[in-house]
Amino acid sequence: MSLALSVRLARRELRGGLAGFRIFLLCLILGVGAIAAVGTVRAAIEGGLAREGRALLGGDAELRMTYRFADQAEREWMAVEAAAMGEVIDFRSMAVTSGGDRALTQIKAVDDNWPLIGSAEFDPPMPIAEVLAGQGGLPGAAMDRVLIDRLGLSLGDQFRLGTQDFILMARVLREPDSVGTSFGLGPRTLVATSALADSGLIGPGTLFDTSYRLLLREGDTLERLRASLIDTFHDAGIRWRDSRRAEPALARFVERIGSFLVLVGLAGLAVGGIGVSAAVRAYLDAKTPVIATLKTLGAEGRVIFTVYFMQIGVLTLIGVALGLLLGAGAVSLAAPFVQSRLPVPLAVGLYPQPLFEAAIYGLLTALVFTLWPLARVERVRAAALFRGIGSEARAWPRALPMIALAASLLGLIAASVYFSGVWQLALGTAGGIAGALLLLALAAVALRATARRLARAKLLRGRTALRLALGAVGNPREGAVAVVLSLGLGLTVLATVGQIDANLRNAISAELPDRAPSYFFLDIQPAQIEDFTAQLQATAGISDIDTAPQLRGVISQINGRPAREYGNHWVLRGDRGITYAAAQGDMSLSEGVWWPEEYTGPPLISFGAEEGAELGLSLGDSITVNVLGRDITGEIANFRNLDFRNGGIGFVMTFTPNAFQGAPHTFIATVHADQAVEGQLLRDLGDAFPNVTAIPIRETAQRIGEALGAIAAATSMAALATLLTGFVVLIGAAAAGERARVFEAAVLKTLGATRARILTSFALRSCLMGAAAGLVAIGAGALSSWAILTQVMELPYRFEPISALLIILGGIIAVLLAGLVFALRPLRARPAGILRAQE
Repeated sequence: MSLALSVRLARRELRGGLAGFRIFLLCLILGVGAIAAVGTVRAAIEGGLAREGRALLGGDAELRMTYRFADQAEREWMAVEAAAMGEVIDFRSMAVTSGGDRALTQIKAVDDNWPLIGSAEFDPPMPIAEVLAGQGGLPGAAMDRVLIDRLGLSLGDQFRLGTQDFILMARVLREPDSVGTSFGLGPRTLVATSALADSGLIGPGTLFDTSYRLLLREGDTLERLRASLIDTFHDAGIRWRDSRRAEPALARFVERIGSFLVLVGLAGLAVGGIGVSAAVRAYLDAKTPVIATLKTLGAEGRVIFTVYFMQIGVLTLIGVALGLLLGAGAVSLAAPFVQSRLPVPLAVGLYPQPLFEAAIYGLLTALVFTLWPLARVERVRAAALFRGIGSEARAWPRALPMIALAASLLGLIAASVYFSGVWQLALGTAGGIAGALLLLALAAVALRATARRLARAKLLRGRTALRLALGAVGNPREGAVAVVLSLGLGLTVLATVGQIDANLRNAISAELPDRAPSYFFLDIQPAQIEDFTAQLQATAGISDIDTAPQLRGVISQINGRPAREYGNHWVLRGDRGITYAAAQGDMSLSEGVWWPEEYTGPPLISFGAEEGAELGLSLGDSITVNVLGRDITGEIANFRNLDFRNGGIGFVMTFTPNAFQGAPHTFIATVHADQAVEGQLLRDLGDAFPNVTAIPIRETAQRIGEALGAIAAATSMAALATLLTGFVVLIGAAAAGERARVFEAAVLKTLGATRARILTSFALRSCLMGAAAGLVAIGAGALSSWAILTQVMELPYRFEPISALLIILGGIIAVLLAGLVFALRPLRARPAGILRAQE
């Protein structure tokens, strides 16, 4: 009976329309819409990667080998097993013009079968065979437009790679498999593999990757092909990729950054929750006569709770549905703009998973923020309501709604953990949001108390507008807590992003080049290392020359077990740089002892201390590394301290020299050079050692900075959604207080206050609350960024003042705009009519 009565009463209440619930709906729509949009973009990218997997990979499957080509047996196996096969070589080198200008480039060398899938596009349009054929007896090449402009080349000009001259035939507009190739530190140059035979760039020990793209025979499967590869060449160090997951690293990055942005969107939903809670409280306060009447007529508290819970529930479903529509629709409308700026395909469509995820977040957030005011309604006594005491007289809710509130909060946290897939990130974000809200709430309470005290201070006598503003801020009905909470959380996210971004950019663009060497030199042949070092030592302005032998290998086993059983640590992903050394030199050991310089026993390994601890390794453990198709097993003799922050030479694994006796390898070198001599240094070394590649640290730092800037921009966009929701809450708080301001303005006019003084008072209280929200956001953002930088990234932290000042200014402007919009009616109101209505 009570349920049927509750349904009937709730339906009658809803006939009154959405008056009082506009802010409620806007907060839910914006919060759910932001999360739905981020999740849909992530799903669209993942869908695009899956749909275009064959084109992105350049085949159905890919076999990648490090610093070697397939041998005869491997080529015969591919010829038998695959319908077609293409070979692609990827490496770095220096492109040199006839005038001596040079630039780092990422070279892709292809055979006659490239591309197996799709087509390349050039400017001017021409077939790939014509591009690579060249003219005038020289092989042809195509370059990225950026590299052409950097070198000052024109079509038909001549340039050199190593010791081989090429003719620039076209500009590269599109490579069908560009995402599938390795990350490049320089713009692309496309050449034929056969044209590199006399270049001196490809040889034993030099740094290059070879990929063999395969097409399946009709009726064959990837599972069978992979099983055949493992059975035939299980210890050859061949890495497998296929079209089902063509770019696992990129897919993993998209998944992680998408999860992070969704969690940032949760901050916006939390801000929206504050607006939802405030809207529900305001609505219930306005329903005081209705609730009092129901109580007087004998309605139980549970009936009243059910009535308004149903109303809020229906409106929540409407808000969530509109938010999902907004999120999915915004992505569809923005798809052409987004696709033109992404290097990956975008499969725009309706994806149920992100919409379901956003709906769950929205429903649980609404439940968390509405249960408290709803539960207090059933504890209200009719007498207290009739006497106008209102919400202040409401007792604590019953235990059952509080249990439901706690369960909803735990459910929200559990959902974020489950959907993100990274529990540390989810719990850290939830803890950060909760901590920021607590800090903001304490700051808002402190602001109110301080404002009340200052309003009565003798020093402010005569400053009427300021005292009025302080008195209003100290009044609980002014909504200082809601303003500081709603605006402060969005500003906190922006402040954190701004501080981290500024510190990372400073570390990469300013501090790293100061500490790091000026250049890395790669592919120095063993026969060249003495002459190369001697030339560096004879050059003025050169210091801190460091050289080391280098090989690359894949960790295949640890203690006789497959390495994958030890997790997905970065040391185990792909191939790693390896070196050897007889003497300890300046290396610092944390555990164990160094081997004798004349050691000739079984291979020993010096392993990075931090990396070894993360993998759970101990002294005496065995590591098997596949180098050039050959397994080499060594025993860990010591752990040493590594510091990759200085940008110098650093290897996780250092072997005894006898481990690689006779193995082909090259040397790497680092130097610090005065900027005045860098140009001449590159020209001299390029002429003497054309096969050696120079990597400038400053350009590399700039590219990394650009990538970090893109991530920071995406995070800032999510934070701006939080701020927009906060601004809606501010509008709601200002609208809710408009009636009180009308009465206040009427009283002040009666006492002789001018409109200018009243407006100044309104503006000052907005500025005070906005500045307080900004200051607390800066403190919380600085604390969060300090923890992330120093504890997670192990980087020094330096407070960045410019973004902090912008945060404060933004807070002031936001509250000022929201407050002044609703100050016009109080200023126009006539005191007589307002005061007569209060009788």
